[in-house]
Amino acid sequence: MMAGGISIHVMDVVKGCPAEGMQVEILALDNLSKQIAAGKLTAQGTLDHPIVQGTGITAGIYEAVFYIGDFYRQRGDAVPEPPFVDIVPFRFGVSDAAQHYHLPMKVSPWGLSLFRGGA
Repeated sequence: MMAGGISIHVMDVVKGCPAEGMQVEILALDNLSKQIAAGKLTAQGTLDHPIVQGTGITAGIYEAVFYIGDFYRQRGDAVPEPPFVDIVPFRFGVSDAAQHYHLPMKVSPWGLSLFRGGA
């Protein structure tokens, strides 16, 4: 288990593989909403960003935003308009910045599962 940081790992349960290319943002919500990380998920379904090692993380409220509808549309999957699952914000608290906060997620165009896991 790594110390400090926030990591994300997203699996696409439709194809049974990592959600490579999904756009994700992480915001710090103390006082003002400030983007502290953003990018597309790697071939492993993870966000490659210094935040994973703890850079810039303090105790406070954060929000991870997952662009699930865009992910499936860009891949060419049949998604209704408007999509059932589209932009999904997940707000969570970091009470101890020395701990690692891992957010594993399983997604489909029809639902998701997200929780704090072990990194």
